[in-house]
Amino acid sequence: MNEKKSPKIALITGGSRGLGKDMALKIAQRGNNIIITYNSKKAEAEDVIRQLKELGVEAEALQLNTGNISGLNAFAVTLSEMLGKTFNAERIDYLVNNAGTSLDATALADVTEQQLDNLLSVNFKGVFFLTQRLLPLLNDGGGIVNISSGLARFTVPGSGAYASLKSAIETLTRYQAKEFGSRGIRCNFVAPGAVATDFSGGHLRDNPQVQEFVKSVTALQRIATPDDIGGVVAFLCSDDAKWVTAQRIEASGGMFL
Repeated sequence: MNEKKSPKIALITGGSRGLGKDMALKIAQRGNNIIITYNSKKAEAEDVIRQLKELGVEAEALQLNTGNISGLNAFAVTLSEMLGKTFNAERIDYLVNNAGTSLDATALADVTEQQLDNLLSVNFKGVFFLTQRLLPLLNDGGGIVNISSGLARFTVPGSGAYASLKSAIETLTRYQAKEFGSRGIRCNFVAPGAVATDFSGGHLRDNPQVQEFVKSVTALQRIATPDDIGGVVAFLCSDDAKWVTAQRIEASGGMFL
């Protein structure tokens, strides 16, 4: 008689809304327990936790500013304590580095050092060092999913600083796959195209002119929603993807082919 396996645990940063929220819900639908982080939207995070629990899984939220590198050690301690108390576990199985910030519609000639430092802290250093801090809390045979962007492949003027750091994430992920592979940890990255969320102040979601442009350069000729991305991440956070590592999966509907 086969023993019932304990649910696996996924940690999704920036899981209180947008893409991160849908990732959390899709991963939970596969029977995994969930931990999400939020920066400032506690009420939104609590609503996501309610939705996750309605799916029949255990779920918790933790506050985290991924750009505050000095706070990552304390976060790892808090996470470890939560794992034992709430999930009766010592480690997570999946880490999804989704939290990020943007700097759209800013030409390279106009980007300030402060703006670039902020992007660097959240979009690259936060991913680099959070993953480093959580390695002792990640089960062998688990998985890491980093979120890149279609902008790392194609160019849209005004997105150069943001896209450059996403390109760095893609290189980092390949090195993670190589260095963590001896532990059976798979590392992949998903590159969404333009998605209608509140990211970048809702620039796409609230601008019909921008929407029409995006449709005109997209093979599937529509605007993406978070539901188009979450399932891809959920696949990578499953045994269905047990032989997939160091891969770039672009979920853009075929932008700029």
